[in-house]
Amino acid sequence: MEATTPPAPILEDTLVHQAQASFFSGDDNLTDYLNRTTCLHVYDPSSTDALFEFITNGIMLNVVGLFGIFGNVISMIILSRPQMRSSINYLLIGLARCDTVLIITSSLLFGLPGIYPYTGCLFNYYYLIYPHISPILYPVAMTAQTVSVYLTLTVTLERFVAVCHPLRARSLCTYGRARIYVIVIIIFSLIYNLPRFWEVSCTRYIHHEYNISVYCVEASSLREQSLYITVYIHWLYLVFLYFLPFTSLAILNACIYKQVRRANAERQRLSRLQRREIGLATMLLCVVVVFFLCNILALVSNILEASYDIIQEPLVKTSNLLVTINSSVNFIIYVIFGEKFKRLFLRLFCSHSILAGTGRESPDGATHDDSLISNGENRHSLRLQRQNTSCSRNGGTVKFNGKDRRSLRLTRAPSPGPCVYYPGNTRVTYATSLTVPSEWEGNGNKTTVF
Repeated sequence: MEATTPPAPILEDTLVHQAQASFFSGDDNLTDYLNRTTCLHVYDPSSTDALFEFITNGIMLNVVGLFGIFGNVISMIILSRPQMRSSINYLLIGLARCDTVLIITSSLLFGLPGIYPYTGCLFNYYYLIYPHISPILYPVAMTAQTVSVYLTLTVTLERFVAVCHPLRARSLCTYGRARIYVIVIIIFSLIYNLPRFWEVSCTRYIHHEYNISVYCVEASSLREQSLYITVYIHWLYLVFLYFLPFTSLAILNACIYKQVRRANAERQRLSRLQRREIGLATMLLCVVVVFFLCNILALVSNILEASYDIIQEPLVKTSNLLVTINSSVNFIIYVIFGEKFKRLFLRLFCSHSILAGTGRESPDGATHDDSLISNGENRHSLRLQRQNTSCSRNGGTVKFNGKDRRSLRLTRAPSPGPCVYYPGNTRVTYATSLTVPSEWEGNGNKTTVF
């Protein structure tokens, strides 16, 4: 009599979809999953593990990932604006890009496969599409995670130089150097994760219940070697993905936090540029704190697996969800702490919002504040008193104290719009900024600080 189902019990088969969660954590239970000769009986709606995976991965991970992709795309659009051009913003654009790749691969590897074991939906994806894309998506996901970790470290290092060593920031924190940093990190991440392209294979089986061909993911001979698992999967992963970047982030951010506290105590004595750098450092400090919180469970899971051979499936699934959350929330942090980012966001996507009108605006809609996110590149500073200050737009001349300090010619027809001016009789000395419209000819700098 021909058996209609494989003899493996349902409880053992549920380990197949449980082990998927170990991809980002690098746990050894992935080897057990890949070494299985069948993945045909993972559907079990009565299993609590299947329910937990459906909630954490099938629902929460996919929903968070969807909003994360949306937020990262908006972040890339805003940070790519000409007025946001700076070294730190270029690094943040790279971080948003690799986070988007990480979210997409996470949804395809964990989110969508987490739906079938509990609901029975997405059968074709689970048995036909997912096994074929896993050998490629898995190393791509690990590469994206490595890039994300080291870009976060690079952003912190850039802020450390800008806050703690401001005299060296002009030479070290440049747009060209930021490009080099991103390229080097991507190359390093690809080389480090290159062996993972040979870890996974796809094998064809016959599903006895439906009498159709299905595919399962299996381990390669390289992935089955105990020495490879011990050295590369466990210890190198812990060193390069956790111990080295985590230790560096802790030390650098401790120095930044100490400097921020000292600066806040003397805030009245800081220049406008120094206050902006401190504010930006505070915002990125929040990014690093979220990074720590969302990756700590994955670190604990790896330590338990590598040192004590203990595997906690709920812990692994939750840690993968947190990794996805970490890649999705930076946009929220930028909006909360980045005044300039928030202002551009409201102007581009919420043009009729009342909040978009906050702050002092020039006639062309540009504001007189360069709060966050900007490191002050391509800007010239000049401090003047505002007594008897006037502005003549039709003549293209800006006058201060009766003298022409700068002459600007208009390339467009004069408009009867309002002119920025200041009261004549005042005894107070101010430092403010006048944003020159992009249509005016000049030396290419769009903001002149007065």
